[in-house]
Amino acid sequence: MSDTAKPRYFLTPEFHVSQGPQHAVIDPATLEEVGKRSDVTAEEVESVLVRVNAAQASWKKIDAKSRAQILHRLANRIEANDMTDCAILMSREMGKPYPEAIGEVANCASIFRYYAEMARDEAGKVAGTTQAGSLQYARYEPYGVSAHIMPFNFPILLMCWTVAASLAAGNGCVIKPAEATTLSTLEFMKVFDVLPADLVACLPGGAAVGSALVESDKTHAIAFTGSVGAGQAVAAAAARKMKPAVIEAGGSDPMIITKHAPIAIAAAGAVTGAFHMSGQVCTSTERLYVVDSIHDEFVKAFVEETSQLRIGNGLDKSEIGPLVSEAALEKVKRLVADAVAKGAKVECGGGKPQGLDTGWFFEPTILTGCTPHMEIMKSEVFGPVASIVRVPDFDTAIAMANDSPFGLGASIFTTDLEEAHEAAERLEAGMVWVNNPMIDNDALPFGGWKASGMGRELGRQGLDAFRRSKMVIMDHKPVRHDWWYPYPDDWFLEAGGRKHV
Repeated sequence: MSDTAKPRYFLTPEFHVSQGPQHAVIDPATLEEVGKRSDVTAEEVESVLVRVNAAQASWKKIDAKSRAQILHRLANRIEANDMTDCAILMSREMGKPYPEAIGEVANCASIFRYYAEMARDEAGKVAGTTQAGSLQYARYEPYGVSAHIMPFNFPILLMCWTVAASLAAGNGCVIKPAEATTLSTLEFMKVFDVLPADLVACLPGGAAVGSALVESDKTHAIAFTGSVGAGQAVAAAAARKMKPAVIEAGGSDPMIITKHAPIAIAAAGAVTGAFHMSGQVCTSTERLYVVDSIHDEFVKAFVEETSQLRIGNGLDKSEIGPLVSEAALEKVKRLVADAVAKGAKVECGGGKPQGLDTGWFFEPTILTGCTPHMEIMKSEVFGPVASIVRVPDFDTAIAMANDSPFGLGASIFTTDLEEAHEAAERLEAGMVWVNNPMIDNDALPFGGWKASGMGRELGRQGLDAFRRSKMVIMDHKPVRHDWWYPYPDDWFLEAGGRKHV
């Protein structure tokens, strides 16, 4: 097992002991101490930023082919490295089931390979000329140093999404891990030792460290994943500094079950959509709109599928681990209690699992009879709760799904091609899934509409988020053009306001 007792930060290629205040890291399943983390000091932040900026000045000059070779070397390092310790730490820090933790770190190499080649292939555009004898084109250049403020739920994968794009674009990167998953993030940082010295840093800490990175004149682009409130604050702070920011701010994703849905498949998909990682996924299904004619049949199948889930420590054989913190647990309990008080019916779950008195556990919960005025329908729950609304038809389901300040993802189960196409067109979300929720693709943009964020990760747009364009006009043969000063006399109006002919 890695050394978790020494609070530290990372600056390629090595770790450094932090002089900042120390904090215990608590296992949400056992409430035992996993290790210690630190909040880096202001002096440590400043020193690291100076060094990363200096390293980036050299990195941006490396040709695209050589830069790609280095990123492929990093991908090889990820694939060859034993990630067991990292995955165990992730499970112990935030409760994620081990298969999901090891799967997360195992899926990180591909994004570095994707952006290594994307940056080589897509470097600019030659435009049709507006003037004879002129070469007119756009080129892309890095911003400088990007700051990456990460969430706890996918601490490694989401970090790699934006760091890979930023490095491929020619930037240096400074990562602030989530407080809850600092140890596993630092454990993963070992793979970056194949990069040039000082190019990538990981600086643990809380909101003060994140704010310092956003406000610093030594960072030039921001990537943030977290709550809507925090995302709005980061976006506003970045805007004051005229820094580009990619903000992924979560949501309250709807799922529509139409009368043409295959009930058994829809129920199984709803279980994964709603309860994957105890509902602590930004694209978790939280609101379900089920057409009246199949409502009761679907609810029965949904409850039966949910009853098969095992609840327990992420390092045991379980699909449902604890919530990340006591505060997260209390929020879920409060939202469920409010819904029940306003008429919702608990079909299954609704409380602490039997036999798990220690830890921040909550049963997978299905509520029916939900209505729009319930707080649970207007908030991001971020817990294992699925709230079902009975609707008369497909059009009502679409309208109610869209009636939300959020717009990250949306799902539908149907075998009707017309409904599938209508949903893809009419749902107000950055991502729509038909019969297969929560899937992503390195080559397609990931992000939300409305309060769920701005900018995009992944795909071509994910690369463009970390580079700026420069228009270049180049005349290879210098000539004096007829529109240059001074203008000919016959271009001017004569006295009296008429041009002389």
